[in-house]
Amino acid sequence: MSIELLYFLVMVGVFIVCAFALKLPVSLAMLAASEITLLISGNGIGVRHLVEGSFSYLDTILVIATAMIFMRTIQESGALDALSVVIIRRFRNMPALLLPLLMILSMFPGMITGSSTASVLTAGAIVSPVLITLGMPRHTAGAFIAMAGILGMIAPPVNIPAMLIGGGIDMPYVGFGIPLLLMVMPLAVLFSWTFGLKFVKKMSWEDLAPKLNTEIYARYGARLFIPIAVVVALMILAQVSPSIFGWGLPVIFLLGAASGVFTGKRFNVLRAAKAALHDCLPVAGILAGVGMFIQVMTLTGVRGFIVVNALSLSFNTALLYLAMAVTIPLFGAVSAFGAASVLGVPFILALLNQDQIITAAALSLIASLGDFMPPTALSAIFAAQVIGEPRYSYVLKKLILPGLVIIAWGLVFITFSKQLRAIL
Repeated sequence: MSIELLYFLVMVGVFIVCAFALKLPVSLAMLAASEITLLISGNGIGVRHLVEGSFSYLDTILVIATAMIFMRTIQESGALDALSVVIIRRFRNMPALLLPLLMILSMFPGMITGSSTASVLTAGAIVSPVLITLGMPRHTAGAFIAMAGILGMIAPPVNIPAMLIGGGIDMPYVGFGIPLLLMVMPLAVLFSWTFGLKFVKKMSWEDLAPKLNTEIYARYGARLFIPIAVVVALMILAQVSPSIFGWGLPVIFLLGAASGVFTGKRFNVLRAAKAALHDCLPVAGILAGVGMFIQVMTLTGVRGFIVVNALSLSFNTALLYLAMAVTIPLFGAVSAFGAASVLGVPFILALLNQDQIITAAALSLIASLGDFMPPTALSAIFAAQVIGEPRYSYVLKKLILPGLVIIAWGLVFITFSKQLRAIL
């Protein structure tokens, strides 16, 4: 057994014991695994490496923090409630259109923050009672918003797993928008119909209105949507004229949040910002832990060991694809972000003959399934909490087949990435 493999087994073993046996947060479990590996490899306490690693994803953490402030702003101002009212009132008698729109509405917080949890706990909490009222079984409604969580996490403009994979090979997060839309939106439509089309029935507005906050839209109207319009406009301008409007996502989100203070319901800005930062701390902690984990893996040679073994699979395409389909989602039980960084980078290096942007986007899609993997299964667990189900396994069972479809869809995009790039 090579010394690098021994270090890797120690890191994974310590993490499993800390996260699952001792019930420590994922971030602290990664810190413990990194520290113990530093000690047994003869690198001492290694404070410098831990600090450097924790700052590896500082730019991503800033994006998440400011995005959470923006999401909290439009939630407190009433824009999210108003958006659901507009969609449901207009399309309540057209289930084939209503279901995809509700899926996209549920995805929206994840698209902005890069967090599946944000989708499930905000828009998902608004949409799920409506789905149940429309006739969807409770567990199916939970699966619906859980799926929206991971699809929102992968959809543009903010895709953290793709950022992590790109960061591992020095590839900027540029040009991902259209490939990610082509990857995610067909799945969003397909799964919304699969989960709901046979259950959802047409209903009168009088039956649906009590489930929604209709007063906020009646009072403030379309001006509630100004913050969303500001963010979308600035993102488009940043693409059209980056020299003038290339301010970066954190500034864009803060400007959108600032406009939301004056467009709807009044709220305590400082309290809302503190709550948003509190909500993003678990994700920020995981990213800091992943940074430490990767730093120690690089220092001890474990990362090179994984890369070399991944590259050895490149001579057998079937084996390489099987390894991606199995190991990335399973490692996602540790963290979808960790799976993207630890395994996504070696696999994209093994696929250098494919288009790198489309391949990274597809690997991020496969890595997102980590939020379905027990025992962490963040998206499924929070979806079960939202619908009031104490056992998340009932929700998880309905996500098995869709999860296999996501893996197959991601592998199709990797296989035909060059052809897709030529079309795009």
